[in-house]
Amino acid sequence: MHVLFVCNGNVCRSVIAERLTRAVAAEHGLPGLTAESAGTRALVGFPVEPLAAKAITGLGGDPEGFRARKLKPEMIDRADLVLAMTEQIRDQAAAMAFGAWPRTFALLEARRIAKVTGARTIAELHRARNDLSLVGRENIADPIGLSEAAFCEVGDRIAEALVPLLLALAPLAPVRPIQDERRGLVVQPGAAPAPMASFLAAQRIR
Repeated sequence: MHVLFVCNGNVCRSVIAERLTRAVAAEHGLPGLTAESAGTRALVGFPVEPLAAKAITGLGGDPEGFRARKLKPEMIDRADLVLAMTEQIRDQAAAMAFGAWPRTFALLEARRIAKVTGARTIAELHRARNDLSLVGRENIADPIGLSEAAFCEVGDRIAEALVPLLLALAPLAPVRPIQDERRGLVVQPGAAPAPMASFLAAQRIR
C-alpha cells in the first residue's frame, strides 16, 4: 500500500506522517507499505522544518534527506491511499485527479471511520464515509511558527491516528512497486529506534 500525505507547505505535518509511516513499515516488517508526501503550496526544495524534524525523531522516524515537493496529479494517481491533514486539503487533492475521491480522506476522518466500523480496506472506508455522523471538524492544524511543544502535540496527534490506521489497512493491502525519486530514504527493517518500538507497544495495548 502506497500512501500519499498532503498538507500545505510539505515541511511539517505531511513529512511527520510520511516518515512515521516508513518507521512503522520497518518496525512491523511491511515492505509493501510505502509513503511519500507533498504540499498544495509547497516550499519546494526546503528541508523539514527543524521543530518538525525533532518531532519525527521523537516518534522514532528519520527526518534526514527530505526536500519538499509540490502536489501533482501523478502523485495522486500512483497512491493507493491519500491522507490529507485537513478537510479542505482533502477536497483539493481529490479534485486534482480523476477517480481519486474514493481513496482520498482527511487523516482523522479515515481513523474515525476505521475505528467505528472496523474497516480493514480502503474500499470499506469509502463505503462507510457517508453513513457516520460527524461532530466538529477533522483537521490537524499547521504548527508552523509555534512552539516546540505545539509541534510535539501535532506529532502525537498524527501518530495516534495514523499508526492504528496503518496497522489495520496495510496487512491486507496489495503490494505495488513505487518509483520514488528520493531514493534511499526508507528505514530498513529492524532499524527503527527505541522510541518507535515504545510508541507502537503503547498503541497495541490501548
